[in-house]
Amino acid sequence: MSNGDTAADDVWTVQRILQWTTDFLRQKNIELPRLEAELLLAHARQCPRIRLYTDFEIPLTTEERARMRDYVTRRSRREPLAYITGHREFYGREFLVGAGVLVPRPETETLVDVCLDYLPKSQATLVAEVGVGSGCIAVTLARQRPLCRILATDISTDALTFASENVRTHQVEAQVQLIDGDGLTPFFNHHTAAAAARPRCSEEEDVSPESVSAAPEPVESRSADLSNGAACFDGIVSNPPYLRDEVLQNTAAEIRLHEDPRALVSGEDGLDLVRILIRDAPQILKPGGWMALEVDPQQCATVAELLKAQGFADIHIH
Repeated sequence: MSNGDTAADDVWTVQRILQWTTDFLRQKNIELPRLEAELLLAHARQCPRIRLYTDFEIPLTTEERARMRDYVTRRSRREPLAYITGHREFYGREFLVGAGVLVPRPETETLVDVCLDYLPKSQATLVAEVGVGSGCIAVTLARQRPLCRILATDISTDALTFASENVRTHQVEAQVQLIDGDGLTPFFNHHTAAAAARPRCSEEEDVSPESVSAAPEPVESRSADLSNGAACFDGIVSNPPYLRDEVLQNTAAEIRLHEDPRALVSGEDGLDLVRILIRDAPQILKPGGWMALEVDPQQCATVAELLKAQGFADIHIH
């Protein structure tokens, strides 16, 4: 797919470019080359993926070829597919993503399921989320539980911008408030946190040497009677950074080279932020409140001990 194609070589039909891209991505060791070729081409043509199969013999326009050339080049450099297409599906919904925000993972849907088990459909609830990222967890909880309100923090301006866009796209502005802040600190005084909450606006496991995608598992627990009189949150949810730095160096290039390390790495054993969250949780949870975290399977025993030491009970690993 070079700029120097002439004569018959100039005719790049959908079928031809799809096969060429599949072969090229396979040579670059992309795990699912055919699927990604289809997704990139559908994005370049701005059409549904199924449309490719009815348009096999149709040549690409000059603009479509230029876009496809750019997308394939970026993907060959291991830029995440979601950054190129600008979106990723999570829990059956499309979320806007891009550079500076963690790409939603399928395994994090289990964390959402854990939260939904604790959130009654017919009762108003208040949840704190730390590390909102793209907003996929907060938005999903809001859509699945219309009486649930979520206050969500992040320290990344990029993440808050994408989260704000996704909150608006999925029409949950009345339920989800975004706060520029670190950890649970903004929630220590809920009234202050609620007043300060403001949406951000955009500008018009077993860890293999290559991947940690299969590793995360959620750990959830209910608090004992730990909270003070000012606590008002029913639950806390977080998909915090939990990798050790040396583990990050062995992850896939898409993660290692492109995703924000602040959303991935947390100290020597990966649990620096988790320790802070568990320590601070009693200050904002109602008696009997719950906490759900995503961590590496190899960290579950340690996290369970941290929860027990803080007075949590009914600890479950999913």
